[in-house]
Amino acid sequence: MALRLAASRLTSSLPKSTTTITTRSLSAGLDRAKTTEDYERVLQTFANIRACAVLRTPTSEACPKAMQACIDGGFKITEFTLTTPDCLDHLSNFREKYDGDVMVGCGTIMNTEDAERAVDAGAEFIITPVMLPDVIQWCAARNIVVVPGCQTPTELVNAYRNGAPLQKLFPGVAGGPMWVKAVSAALPMLSINPTSGVDLDNAGDYLRNGAASVGLVAPLFDPVAIQNEDWDQIAKNAEKVMANVREVGPYVRK
Repeated sequence: MALRLAASRLTSSLPKSTTTITTRSLSAGLDRAKTTEDYERVLQTFANIRACAVLRTPTSEACPKAMQACIDGGFKITEFTLTTPDCLDHLSNFREKYDGDVMVGCGTIMNTEDAERAVDAGAEFIITPVMLPDVIQWCAARNIVVVPGCQTPTELVNAYRNGAPLQKLFPGVAGGPMWVKAVSAALPMLSINPTSGVDLDNAGDYLRNGAASVGLVAPLFDPVAIQNEDWDQIAKNAEKVMANVREVGPYVRK
């Protein structure tokens, strides 16, 4: 009861987007700034689609083939990670090919220089593996949606306070969907995006228990399938998980 009361007080004391309300009025004069409409479009796409394909491949050649198979299977939000060779080239190509149909973002962003390069390549949103206040604030000031990696409720709240409208739960936590349910109930201002620990079968369970959206990595992009160039298997994986996600329906934004 005390925790819920504290959460209620915290919610009432924090504006809906604590940092971005202050910084959004400044964005017009900043490099790489986006419009408020673009910011809202990205967030609403996450709310409607609720699943992001997170790709990292050991070779450059496998990257576009794997992501194409995933899109063919129904994914509409994609994340290219900087650990993939030639990541930004592939991101730029897919943004040009699918602009307005598939939303393209960049992950494994570790500093503002990474974020600049990703945005210049066409990234519509930024993902970090850990909670990096400088990157969050840089993005928030420019109306760029950022989803920082967080492991604890404290990190999730700090990400929110710094201006992150979505918070990535990474790595996976014991309890999975039930952990998300408990934390979402206690800290209702959060919009949690679990990534590690989400698979083809439990993605819907995470969403039903309070997750705003989910990210799919190895269960979607099966390393064996990539090694064998079995792109049909990746497309089938995508079809399965998106069917489970669509059953839950859109997310009501906070």
